[in-house]
Amino acid sequence: MHLSSLENMKLFRDKFLEDRKGLPLTIYDIGSCDVNGSYRHLFAEPGWTYCGVDLEAGSNVDLVIKNPYHWREIKANSADVIVSGQAFEHIEYFWLTALEVYRVLKPGGLCCLIAPSSGPEHRFPVDCWRFYADGFTALARFASLHKIEVYTQTDGARFPDGSKNWKDTVFVGQKQRFPFHIALKTQLKHFLLRRCMTL
Repeated sequence: MHLSSLENMKLFRDKFLEDRKGLPLTIYDIGSCDVNGSYRHLFAEPGWTYCGVDLEAGSNVDLVIKNPYHWREIKANSADVIVSGQAFEHIEYFWLTALEVYRVLKPGGLCCLIAPSSGPEHRFPVDCWRFYADGFTALARFASLHKIEVYTQTDGARFPDGSKNWKDTVFVGQKQRFPFHIALKTQLKHFLLRRCMTL
């Protein structure tokens, strides 16, 4: 966890969740294992329930999921917020994970995804991808997430820990509140996409 990633997640919290302090929020952090830091302290507010999620038990992991592409351990429409930093570059089929982000979010729920657009290979256990703003925008369209904001950080040199190497791309999206028939159509589309891509 590099310092620019922590700053970008704090900016998300301050900009999009400040007016929800004191209200109950369920927050899932996907890929939460503490590797040189975590986001937990950013979401330590009264009424907010933070749950660290990862594939293996470890520091800052509250819930272990068996399958990165089907989170059976998490109910649909149960999360107010989903965050993930420095995880999507390590997920082989990240588009399937994006479908899970949509499924788990409540209508109106927000997500913040952070992943590098640059930097050296760092397997954990694999290192597959880099993301630009257009890439996250395309992923959002694929997963039916409404894009609120997306940018790539270019001023990482001011951090003393090598953050400049990563040039993180930050995506903020929302699961929109659709009329029932559109929500059902979207759910069916995602079901068929998943089936076709996992046969």
